[in-house]
Amino acid sequence: MTTAEPTTDIHDGVSRTITEDIPAHFTVKIEGFSLLSKASIERYETAEFEAGGYKWKLSLYPNGNKTKNEKDHLSLYLAIADTKTIPHGWEVNVIFRLCLLDQIRDNYLMVQDSRERGRRFHGMKIEWGFDQFISLKSFMDASNGYLIGDTCVFGAEVFVCKERSTGKGECLTMIKDTIATKHIWRIENFSKLDKECHDSKIFIIGDQQWKVQLYPKGKGSGMGNCLSLYLALADPNTLPPGRRFYVEFVLRLMDQLHNKHVYGKASQWFSTSSQEHGWSRFILLSQLYIGFLMKDICIVEVEINVIGTVITLP
Repeated sequence: MTTAEPTTDIHDGVSRTITEDIPAHFTVKIEGFSLLSKASIERYETAEFEAGGYKWKLSLYPNGNKTKNEKDHLSLYLAIADTKTIPHGWEVNVIFRLCLLDQIRDNYLMVQDSRERGRRFHGMKIEWGFDQFISLKSFMDASNGYLIGDTCVFGAEVFVCKERSTGKGECLTMIKDTIATKHIWRIENFSKLDKECHDSKIFIIGDQQWKVQLYPKGKGSGMGNCLSLYLALADPNTLPPGRRFYVEFVLRLMDQLHNKHVYGKASQWFSTSSQEHGWSRFILLSQLYIGFLMKDICIVEVEINVIGTVITLP
């Protein structure tokens, strides 16, 4: 008994072959296809299957992929599944073939990219396939054997030909519609503060612990004649490597007599290597006595708005 040689047609970079070989890695049988195409299911995803050491799944658009403006063809794609378990930076070059059974002639229409080096799957591109896998007209034509008794069978072969790691990465997430949060620090017995730096109690804003640092006799260029004021991460050593926060903040020294508050406003990145930001010359010490220090009490208000975070990708 002899086996017929596969016949191949290549058009627009897509190879279509008729073969008697059964798909090596996965098949899915769909009964009642017309009900699927009439339902509100734009995309059907199969269960996961394993090939080449990775998990995959098929994504079928029975009426065409509308996001690609496709309506006259059935669309079929291969997607890498469970991407959370794959380290960031990994790339997988894959030669894959997607198949459709001709139930009359007992052979398969095998569709693949004509690129010999295959397609590159990675964190930013987890799916490849064919917007125009087969025209709906050809698929529905019973004489072609693809849809018989409202039943069809699709399949896949996946061959990993190269994989590599591209190194480190990070993800910046900007936070939409954030709301600034305020915290008040009331400092009593100001004249008796004897440490170089005094910390407020720790408070939590934006899922992060913060504190305000006050230098009653100044710091750096403000030493001896200014009050210095800073916003700081309360426990930066607990941050995961690479974690950063982009923060809009206001430090305000309250004028308890005239309501003419003194404030500093800034936008800064906070991280383990940049734990505090503020002003060494926030206010002259001589100015404290015109309403900012009353009954040996001064009041600091901090306003924090975390508008962006960066994490290191695994």
